[in-house]
Amino acid sequence: VCATAGSDDFTRACTLERGLSARGLELTLGNPDGGFHRLLVTKDGRGVIAADGAEQAVVSIAGDKEIQVALGGDRYVLPATIKAQ
Repeated sequence: VCATAGSDDFTRACTLERGLSARGLELTLGNPDGGFHRLLVTKDGRGVIAADGAEQAVVSIAGDKEIQVALGGDRYVLPATIKAQ
Protein backbone atom coordinates (compact mmCIF):
# COMPACT_ATOMS: atom_id res chain seq x y z
CA VAL A 1 0.00 0.00 0.00
CA CYS A 2 1.12 3.56 -0.54
CA ALA A 3 0.31 7.21 0.09
CA THR A 4 1.82 9.35 -2.66
CA ALA A 5 2.44 13.07 -3.08
CA GLY A 6 2.07 13.76 0.64
CA SER A 7 -1.40 12.20 0.88
CA ASP A 8 -2.61 10.95 4.26
CA ASP A 9 -4.65 8.17 2.61
CA PHE A 10 -3.02 4.81 1.89
CA THR A 11 -4.27 2.90 -1.17
CA ARG A 12 -3.29 -0.18 -3.15
CA ALA A 13 -2.59 1.93 -6.27
CA CYS A 14 1.19 1.41 -6.32
CA THR A 15 3.15 -1.45 -7.83
CA LEU A 16 6.14 -3.39 -6.50
CA GLU A 17 8.69 -5.08 -8.73
CA ARG A 18 11.65 -7.10 -7.46
CA GLY A 19 14.89 -7.67 -9.32
CA LEU A 20 18.46 -8.72 -8.69
CA SER A 21 21.37 -6.47 -9.53
CA ALA A 22 25.08 -6.59 -8.83
CA ARG A 23 24.31 -4.78 -5.55
CA GLY A 24 21.63 -7.26 -4.44
CA LEU A 25 17.84 -7.29 -4.30
CA GLU A 26 16.30 -4.08 -5.67
CA LEU A 27 12.68 -3.03 -5.30
CA THR A 28 11.04 -0.66 -7.77
CA LEU A 29 7.98 1.06 -6.31
CA GLY A 30 5.70 2.47 -9.02
CA ASN A 31 3.27 5.31 -8.32
CA PRO A 32 -0.09 5.77 -10.08
CA ASP A 33 1.18 8.97 -11.74
CA GLY A 34 4.06 7.10 -13.43
CA GLY A 35 6.74 8.15 -10.95
CA PHE A 36 8.82 5.55 -9.16
CA HIS A 37 11.45 4.97 -6.49
CA ARG A 38 14.10 2.27 -6.41
CA LEU A 39 15.20 0.73 -3.12
CA LEU A 40 18.06 -1.61 -2.28
CA VAL A 41 17.35 -4.25 0.39
CA THR A 42 20.13 -4.23 2.98
CA LYS A 43 21.47 -7.06 5.11
CA ASP A 44 22.68 -4.87 7.97
CA GLY A 45 19.36 -4.34 9.74
CA ARG A 46 18.37 -1.03 8.13
CA GLY A 47 15.77 -2.71 5.88
CA VAL A 48 16.08 -0.70 2.67
CA ILE A 49 17.97 2.32 1.36
CA ALA A 50 17.45 4.48 -1.69
CA ALA A 51 19.15 2.75 -4.61
CA ASP A 52 19.74 5.96 -6.52
CA GLY A 53 19.08 9.68 -6.27
CA ALA A 54 19.89 12.23 -3.62
CA GLU A 55 16.94 11.58 -1.32
CA GLN A 56 17.32 9.31 1.70
CA ALA A 57 14.72 6.65 2.50
CA VAL A 58 13.36 6.95 6.04
CA VAL A 59 12.37 3.53 7.38
CA SER A 60 10.17 2.83 10.40
CA ILE A 61 8.50 -0.30 11.74
CA ALA A 62 4.79 -0.34 10.80
CA GLY A 63 3.74 -3.68 12.29
CA ASP A 64 4.92 -7.18 13.17
CA LYS A 65 5.88 -7.92 9.57
CA GLU A 66 5.85 -4.52 7.86
CA ILE A 67 7.96 -1.42 7.48
CA GLN A 68 6.97 2.03 6.31
CA VAL A 69 9.35 3.75 3.89
CA ALA A 70 9.11 7.50 3.32
CA LEU A 71 10.88 8.88 0.27
CA GLY A 72 10.33 12.08 -1.69
CA GLY A 73 6.92 12.89 -0.21
CA ASP A 74 5.67 9.34 -0.83
CA ARG A 75 5.12 6.62 1.79
CA TYR A 76 5.00 2.88 1.24
CA VAL A 77 4.16 -0.03 3.54
CA LEU A 78 6.23 -3.09 2.63
CA PRO A 79 6.45 -6.62 4.00
CA ALA A 80 9.59 -7.19 6.07
CA THR A 81 11.20 -9.55 8.52
CA ILE A 82 11.47 -7.70 11.82
CA LYS A 83 14.23 -9.06 14.06
CA ALA A 84 14.15 -8.69 17.83
CA GLN A 85 16.52 -6.07 19.24
